This record gives sequence, C-alpha cells and structure tokens, in this order.
Amino acid sequence: MSNNTVTRILDAAESLFAERGFTETSLRTITTAAGVNLAAVNYHFGSKKDLIQSVFARFLDPFELEIRRRMSEVQNPSVQDMLVLAQHSAMQVSLEHFNGRSQIMKLLGFAYNQGQGHIRKFFINRYGETFSQYVQHVRASTPHLGEEEFYWRINFMLGAMIFTVSSYDSLSEIGELEFSRKTPLDEMLTAVVPVVQSMFDAPANMKS
Repeated sequence: MSNNTVTRILDAAESLFAERGFTETSLRTITTAAGVNLAAVNYHFGSKKDLIQSVFARFLDPFELEIRRRMSEVQNPSVQDMLVLAQHSAMQVSLEHFNGRSQIMKLLGFAYNQGQGHIRKFFINRYGETFSQYVQHVRASTPHLGEEEFYWRINFMLGAMIFTVSSYDSLSEIGELEFSRKTPLDEMLTAVVPVVQSMFDAPANMKS
C-alpha cells in the first residue's frame, strides 16, 4: 500500500462526497472510482466515518497551522482583521496544497447542513482549541454584544462564509450571467468580509 493509494482514495472520496453527499456515497463507489479494493480503504482508514474525517483533515490540518501562525502575528485584532485572516489562510492553503481548487468547500456545506454528528465531534476534538482562540479575538472586539447574541452572530458568520464557499460554483455562474465575468473566489470572499463585519458592528438587539 503506497501513499499514492491513499491519495487516490482521498481524491475519489472528496469528489464523490461533494457530488452526492456523505450518506448517499458508498465505500464501494469510492473504491471503484479510486481503482482500489475495499481492503485498501479498511487498511488505511478503518471505516467510512474515519475516511470522511481524513478527507476534511487533509485540508483543515494545514489550514489550522496557517491560521495559528497568522494569529500569533497580530495584536488586538479587529473583527475585520480576523475575517481577513481566515480568508487569506484558506486561500493560501488552497493554493499551496490543492492548486487553488478543492471540493472541501462543498463538503463544509454538507457537514454544516446534514447533521453529521461525528464530524462535529471531530472538528471540536481536533480544532476546538484553535477555533476558541479565534472566537476569543472576535469577542474582544465586540464588547457591546451579550453572550447569547454574540453566539448567534458567530454562527451567522459561519453560515455566511460556508454558504459562500460551498455554493461558489453556482454563485459564480449567476454572477457571470449578470456581469459577463467569472468572479474569483478570493474576490467573492473579499466582498463578504464587510457584510459580515457590519453584522458584528450592529447594535445589540436581543434581550440580555
């Protein structure tokens, strides 16, 4: 079993999960697309859940390293600083590890919407510390918000960013019809930043 085998399995799984979703994609479909047998998947990953988590980890592990590096270089960052930091970290990893393109964006949308409990646990266990540090920076810049309202705005932020990246193909096609050009992902994310920032800047309106 070689690293090439692992890469073929991960590539096939990432593409098929993004196309069909997690539940609808069988291991047999993945092995056929990867040109390997089921024993190869069991040997390298153990189970379908472990394979799903490995697909995410291939992108999110370097993303976490990059975002931690960038956070260590900022002092008293604003909400805008943190949003741009996350945007640039994601684009950097995409360029360095995936030649600027990855189906992981669609998978994040599936994970957010399909209620895959094991994925949520995996994210918390593996990346929770870094995410908490990120949230603390944003929290420090939003003292006017109560805890509950801040919680919801963080989730609205995640929803907006994940929708943008997971629906990029459709959004860019719609934009191309309107403006006769395909908007690059980095430009689209740049346009999202001030929208999300304004959400955090808005006055508190929930009962404390």
